[in-house]
Amino acid sequence: MNSTSLNLKDKTTAYRIYLVLGALFISSLVVCNLIFQKFFQWDFFGVYTFTISVGLIPYPLTFLITDIVSEIYGKKKANLMVTAGIFASIFSLLIIYAAASVNAYIDPGTDPNIQVDNDTFNLVFGKSLISVFASMTAYLFAQYIDIKVFHFWKRVTKGKHLWIRNNFSTFLSQFIDSVTIISLLCLNGIFSWDNFVPFVMSGFLFKVIVATIDTPLLYLTVFGLRKRFQLQPGEELNLDY
Repeated sequence: MNSTSLNLKDKTTAYRIYLVLGALFISSLVVCNLIFQKFFQWDFFGVYTFTISVGLIPYPLTFLITDIVSEIYGKKKANLMVTAGIFASIFSLLIIYAAASVNAYIDPGTDPNIQVDNDTFNLVFGKSLISVFASMTAYLFAQYIDIKVFHFWKRVTKGKHLWIRNNFSTFLSQFIDSVTIISLLCLNGIFSWDNFVPFVMSGFLFKVIVATIDTPLLYLTVFGLRKRFQLQPGEELNLDY
């Protein structure tokens, strides 16, 4: 795809926007891994009742962000953000491991409702090692495939029809993500295999609905960035100095 060079001021602005998108992406990814153990049900207008992890609430945002970055900044910058997310997940895991290895101190003079003992901490975060491993594995497959498929459709459509590459890439990658992460969690005894199909279907359908809903937001964001940096449809920013 064609790329456009920027002056120093515009490059600084573009990098700042990229940094904000990266921060939202990484924080969403890390939070997903930490809160996945809580589930809830969502009745979708009486058509289908979803049983999904609260970890899926911020997760679709990561695919929206990588699609925005892919469209405006290009494949290289999108892959860089994905790689940064991997290191952030590993780093968060190391912090949790270090925190779990320290014995909890319960101050008798402090309100017990605001203190956490070892058992409570381990109950909440004890399975994070497996969950983060499963999440990162699924995440690697899904995100890199999402970016690759996104740019495949971008070439095929010659930079037109943003909704096609957004939804087609996300649908495929989200299905791979759902199957991979639920399979790994079942294999490690976190979930029962009896829940495999309903969890995969609920997770995938939820992600598809969110991906469809966020398409207007993608268009709005891409339109704003194209206007700010005077980009033509399909054109990408060149941030290399």
